[in-house]
Amino acid sequence: MSPASATDGNDLLPRLARIDPRQFDLLFAGCKVERCTAGQHLFVQEDTSDRIYGVMNGTVEISIYSPGGQKLVANIELSRSLVGEIGALDGRPRTATAICLTACELVSLSRAQLFDRIEKNPPLARAMIELLCARLRWVSGELGDQAFFGIEARLAKRLVFLSGVMADPAGWIPISQSELGEFLGATRESVNKTLNDWRGRQMIAIKRGGLRVTNAAALNHIAESQDDD
Repeated sequence: MSPASATDGNDLLPRLARIDPRQFDLLFAGCKVERCTAGQHLFVQEDTSDRIYGVMNGTVEISIYSPGGQKLVANIELSRSLVGEIGALDGRPRTATAICLTACELVSLSRAQLFDRIEKNPPLARAMIELLCARLRWVSGELGDQAFFGIEARLAKRLVFLSGVMADPAGWIPISQSELGEFLGATRESVNKTLNDWRGRQMIAIKRGGLRVTNAAALNHIAESQDDD
């Protein structure tokens, strides 16, 4: 199984970076499950790094903050994802902030335990390298989107992605327009204007604190074809 799993098979859409489930189980074998509440921080940007986390259940948001406090949501991590692997591998300060968006069940290893398990199980080293490559491809794709695509294309791509990983059984994505802006590095006003246009064209439905994709094909078309105007 590839470490990066597409949400809908479309190579132009963002991917979730994960290691093979068998390697995940091997990495965290015997670890005690820790329970965290929604809103709880796992770590904060620039914190000392000494642990790697595995998400058993729940949703973890990874965000980057500017010196002035502006927030950019870099990614979300779901079940069977790793969190904090960069700092755990190189021992340098955290590159981002990780917060539980929902109640979460996690497992974790110290940096020393991580390297001990990698040394005893060489396939884990390859799995970690593949994971880091998948993360790098994600970041490269995000930088490309920021440079070459306008707000509509980036928002369309993000909504299709979130619909695949966060939607409830009825299709509703529990996210606010301000949070969508933080995903894109865009203002709430620009996001609101675009969403209202799409609602009028029956591509999405909106309710307080959430939205639902009703015409994924139309959003995919925007994500794939629109360049920066």
